[in-house]
Amino acid sequence: MKNIIFSLLTLAVVPVQAFAQQRPDIIGVIMGSQKAVIAVPDMRGAGRASGLMDIVNGTLFRDLEDAAIFKMAPKSMYPTRVPQQPQEFRKPLQYDPTNRNAAPWLQDWSDPPVNSDYLAFGYAAEQDNQIVLFGWLFNVRQPEVAAAQVLGKIYFGPIDETGARKVAHEFAADILKQFGVESLAGSKVYFVSNRSGSKEIWSMDYDGASQKQITSYKSISTMPSVSPDGSRIAFTSWAMGQPQILVHSLETLRRIPFLNPRAGTNQNASYTADGKQIAFSSSASGFSQIYMANADGSGVRRLSNSRAVEVEPKINPKTGNEIVFVSGRGGGSPQVYRMNSDGADVQRLTTGEGQATNPSWNPQGTHIAFAWTRGYDPGNFNIFVMDVNTREFVQLTSGAGRNENPVWAPDGKHIVFSSDRGGRGQIWTMLADGTQLRQLTSAGINEKPAWSK
Repeated sequence: MKNIIFSLLTLAVVPVQAFAQQRPDIIGVIMGSQKAVIAVPDMRGAGRASGLMDIVNGTLFRDLEDAAIFKMAPKSMYPTRVPQQPQEFRKPLQYDPTNRNAAPWLQDWSDPPVNSDYLAFGYAAEQDNQIVLFGWLFNVRQPEVAAAQVLGKIYFGPIDETGARKVAHEFAADILKQFGVESLAGSKVYFVSNRSGSKEIWSMDYDGASQKQITSYKSISTMPSVSPDGSRIAFTSWAMGQPQILVHSLETLRRIPFLNPRAGTNQNASYTADGKQIAFSSSASGFSQIYMANADGSGVRRLSNSRAVEVEPKINPKTGNEIVFVSGRGGGSPQVYRMNSDGADVQRLTTGEGQATNPSWNPQGTHIAFAWTRGYDPGNFNIFVMDVNTREFVQLTSGAGRNENPVWAPDGKHIVFSSDRGGRGQIWTMLADGTQLRQLTSAGINEKPAWSK
């Protein structure tokens, strides 16, 4: 493995040349442009729930902000009186413009300076050793309170930090459903960490909570890939001496048989959309090429056929008909290529300048994210996004360390990646337009994330 990586990164680097103007409109295609304004004031809690409200409020706000469908109204603009339940709103006829401390009304939130379209509000209490969250979503553009309610629901969880996150995640998920959007809460990020003394596979919630160790081989376990149904995880391990692909059940964490080809190196597993096959790279032919096999490793067939090192296959999750991969063919630096799922019609996607690695499909199968040194010194990677059909691309990161291993979230609007911008490698997320950066890990060195539903 180390020799393969070295071979890729030490291939001759083509000098940077002028390239066609970047087209930022491809980000508009991914992210969309119209956003409703939502106000999310801090809720209050009673009893033991009061000590958990920072978690409830922070989780709710972050989930809605991370959904990337709202413009979040600044909290500094909120009225002084915040409703806890619908009964606290007064009718417009009761409005007294000389008494702004009177009971709230809808236009407090829809008028300047808030200018909100929606208001998420409520309160929490302790009941039968549980935290109970009462949550509402109002359309504050409605003229009457009776017509304003979009959502009203009660949520229950254990009276602890886990329960506080649970009720907030569920409230946010129900709000997002009103707009036809699936919440990322419940999705998992798998990654490689050395915090336990060796490189092992770990998991965490999409927001960095609940970080747990998955493997314990006390060796090197890396490059995780999760089956589409979230039941299995394939990864590369040195536990047997040479890098081989191992598969574990994510329900039992036990190893599932996978037949590796006889080779010095088998790595870079990637599931097909139905989970029935795995693409991977193997040195079975003497140097790494792209192969496909059944999910148990049987039925191996070779897809690529060149004299260059070829690694990191990723199968289009939408069509299953094409694979992107990294190759040094042509004698230059590693670049991103695509081919049909049978190995035919190989095309280079990147320009040939710099080093391009770590391709990853978005869920829609239209764009890839990848790491590229274009415009920078060798090894100084940044994250780019490319429209595969048009070859138009945009750069998402710059001037902040080495940024690698981008992987798309299930919603197609977020990217998780590794970066050493803080001094050592950690896992970060960002929106697919490069904004809203969040650091998820801090203990040890963390890298090579994978995002699963």
